[in-house]
Amino acid sequence: MPQPTNIFSHRPYWAARFGIAPVLPMSRAEMDDLGWDSCDIILVTGDAYVDHPSFGMALIGRLLEAQGFRVGIIAQPDWSSAEAFRQLGRPNLFFGITAGNMDSMVNRYTADRRMRSSDAYTPDGKAGKRPDRSVIVYAQRAREAYKGVPVIIGGIEASLRRIAHYDYWSDKVRRSVLPDSKADLLIYGNAERAIVEVAHRLAGGEGIEQLRDIRGTGFMRQDVAEDWCEIDATQLDEPGPKEPHPSPYQAMPGCGESISFTPHSRPRHLPRERCVVRLPSYDQVLEDEVIYAHASRVFHLETNPGNARALVQRHGKRDLWLNPPPIPLTTEELDRVYELPYTRRPHPAYGEARNPAWEMIRHSVNIMRGCFGGCTFCSITEHEGRIIQSRSEDSILREVETIRDQVPGFTGNISDLGGPTANMYRLACGDKRIESACRRLSCVYPAICDNLDTDHRPLTALYRRTRKLPGIKRVFVASGLRYDLAVRSPDYIRELVTHHVGGYLKIAPEHTEASPLSKMMKPGIESYQQFKKLFDRYSAEAGKEQYLIPYFIAAHPGTSDRDMLNLALWLKANGFRPDQVQAFLPTPLAIASAMYHSGRNPLQRVTRNRAGVSVVRGLKQRRLQKAFLRYHDPKNWPLLREALTRMGRTDLIGNTKKQLVPSGDGNRDRIQKERRANSSGGLKKPASRSKKAGLRKARSRRT
Repeated sequence: MPQPTNIFSHRPYWAARFGIAPVLPMSRAEMDDLGWDSCDIILVTGDAYVDHPSFGMALIGRLLEAQGFRVGIIAQPDWSSAEAFRQLGRPNLFFGITAGNMDSMVNRYTADRRMRSSDAYTPDGKAGKRPDRSVIVYAQRAREAYKGVPVIIGGIEASLRRIAHYDYWSDKVRRSVLPDSKADLLIYGNAERAIVEVAHRLAGGEGIEQLRDIRGTGFMRQDVAEDWCEIDATQLDEPGPKEPHPSPYQAMPGCGESISFTPHSRPRHLPRERCVVRLPSYDQVLEDEVIYAHASRVFHLETNPGNARALVQRHGKRDLWLNPPPIPLTTEELDRVYELPYTRRPHPAYGEARNPAWEMIRHSVNIMRGCFGGCTFCSITEHEGRIIQSRSEDSILREVETIRDQVPGFTGNISDLGGPTANMYRLACGDKRIESACRRLSCVYPAICDNLDTDHRPLTALYRRTRKLPGIKRVFVASGLRYDLAVRSPDYIRELVTHHVGGYLKIAPEHTEASPLSKMMKPGIESYQQFKKLFDRYSAEAGKEQYLIPYFIAAHPGTSDRDMLNLALWLKANGFRPDQVQAFLPTPLAIASAMYHSGRNPLQRVTRNRAGVSVVRGLKQRRLQKAFLRYHDPKNWPLLREALTRMGRTDLIGNTKKQLVPSGDGNRDRIQKERRANSSGGLKKPASRSKKAGLRKARSRRT
């Protein structure tokens, strides 16, 4: 993997003489107070501006400020005209456009395509403050506001829509967001390296059209240059018997070995970094679902920054070109990014308005990035990558002290010490050569890779140091826990349940049945049972009554009604009554979304004669699968009775404890008893006042 320049080694831009802004300006009056006549860069975001490293616009804004640039923020502008995009004047270098911390369609709509009633990233949680497909709308308005100013799109929405993708809300394949937004450049993944280089090169006099060699970026062009080797993606994964995983030490294929070239002549022996893989065109994936699934498979096999090649995809008369993924930040770089001078609170312009997203994370600390789990329904790997980037212990402790000393409302409790996954801190491949050559989509599925270092001792040491800080009462771990990794380190589980669980620990087995789990790339329920046994044992040793709160997904590709019935029976047998449940939501670019759209499995070779994947599409069937998760809710009993009768399982309809739903024979006493149990949570013994408050917030209830 190439060694890039440290992002903090650039010579600061001349505007560094203005110093650090107390908060990045959102108005001309604030610019005047800072002595600015203009902004060098203006960031437009679909979120309210919170000056905290968990919010993308703040992190990128403060990073660019550290490079010497004057950065302004336009947050949640009125998109009905270009006027709101002129409020800070014309930027000297570029507009940076992001939808915010979430894809705007996920933010605005539920899995049933219903409009959400609130938006956690908006003051007072008000809905409707951002448009559908915000990146496209904002980019076009910025272009209208000031002709000739480069427009650069980024963030998770641009990242997940960087190639032709299935869009669940319109139920069709859409073009890449780049040509639709008419932006000049797309930055995908973690943007720090790319945005810093872009800013300095533009400031140095280069034109936006010259920035074609920066990793983690995409742009439109007419054709592939003659000095590049072009590989047809349909020849990279030809149908045939499944082959064993190649040795990571084996030399990668040269450009002339077992590949097909486009009709025009291409050099055959160029180095790998001069090879580009041509994905099926937008028109091809639009018309052919099998080709769509194949393109998804090839795309995901080219995501390791150590060996990924550039990708190209035809859109009409032009090519979308994607350079290889960005090189992960070093620990030193990540520390500095998270220790920039954030105020760690919403911009003063919002006054006393609540910001639900900030309130959720203001007392938490992000200790790492990335995830090598590769869950097919999750967008973390597509956006942040599968190589873990960890901060140093000292940097994390300094942030905890900053929260203690500066953040309002702090009572001594750190609400979360984690990240995308709670327990991947400092976990990595044991051999950098293997890591750079590996093409696996997950380091832990179908089994944990032998080369993966699963030692949790650095994380345990971090927990202990954090607890010892003066003024810190409790440190909780609320991020998602990868329990198949945790069971490899029983001492970590003991430390976790003894000191860092507040009565309830959220965990995500997602399902109990093999078919959906194999399509999710999740471990079997046996791993969960193994973790639960250790969790219960160490909780008892600590003298604590603590519970696991499991999450499950309904309607995921590969899930039959019988799978959901078996899950419901497991829930009943284990005394779980989930309160809030989730149905699968196909997000752009995810492998599971490709399964949903195509009915094919990109985790295997995609051929036309291979068996397909069962997909739950209709609203009625999706509601039925969710109903199985809430088998105890009287509102779901008529639907479940009908389904059980159709499935030949009328033996599960009745009024005994062994049956799933009552018979519906007018037994009002039983119905009322069920409702009382649901409302009380069915706890075995009274809970303390604080525990009752926790129960009301918990997503599941245990009998």
